[in-house]
Amino acid sequence: MTGPSDARQGLLYGGGAYILWGLLPFYLHMLAAVAPVQVLANRILWSLLLLLAIVVATRRGPALLAAARGRVLMLLAASAALIAVNWFVYIWAISNDHLVEASLGYFINPLLNVALGMVLLGERLSRVQAAAVIVAGIGVAILAGGGGGALWVSLVLALSFGFYGLIRKVAHIDALGGLTLETLILTPFALAILVQAERSGSAVLWHDGWLTTLLLLAGPVTAAPLLLFAAGAKRLRYTTMGLLQFIAPTLQFLEAVLVYREPITATQLATFALIWLGCGLYAWSSIQRARAA
Repeated sequence: MTGPSDARQGLLYGGGAYILWGLLPFYLHMLAAVAPVQVLANRILWSLLLLLAIVVATRRGPALLAAARGRVLMLLAASAALIAVNWFVYIWAISNDHLVEASLGYFINPLLNVALGMVLLGERLSRVQAAAVIVAGIGVAILAGGGGGALWVSLVLALSFGFYGLIRKVAHIDALGGLTLETLILTPFALAILVQAERSGSAVLWHDGWLTTLLLLAGPVTAAPLLLFAAGAKRLRYTTMGLLQFIAPTLQFLEAVLVYREPITATQLATFALIWLGCGLYAWSSIQRARAA
């Protein structure tokens, strides 16, 4: 049972995590001159070094090694592949002016999570939640039927992160340990990418001072919101965290429209209207359930 002080701290941590995720496009836009695959490789490598330092400082090493075996390790290998796909597509989307589609993907994600919980985990939906999922599905269908452009960006981001969350839900390991092992699994691939870039003469790391500084910051940029999220999740109701998750895609959408002036078609606006309606229904249902509990 959490008290008012814990709840306030939780709101600060959880809200801070989603605000940082919402502001991530500003950082990635500064790296637009770097190949997305190199940004991904640096994100993996420097995140691992920072996470290992935290594991050592908190003396979590033995517990992490004890968890890294059997079924858990297999699940983390799958979640590592999914988060790598998610990170790469998101980086590519920002670099190629598809932030609108990226934000749509993360608006779809919470409703997709509800649907996955029903289909794969046997969770029951309320009528309002079912209506929210149906409304969002209609929106995606309209976008697809109207020539959705980079609709694949939205769907890949939503599906990869949705199944990533599902796997992490059933893998018995904490957020810090899971992310550390995932980045460790991905590190050989990241090193191979950076070595190949160096050999081909396309490497940016250590060859451009400003871009190298930005790439070295990929570790804290990646780890900080994840650690804040984990701290917030411990102090807040799951329902509250579910409502906070709309902060990030809202900020991303506003940045796309107001800062980067990305064009929005009538079909996209219709889709967003239906997605927002679905999200509103989901939020209202979550609040009603919390009050009834």
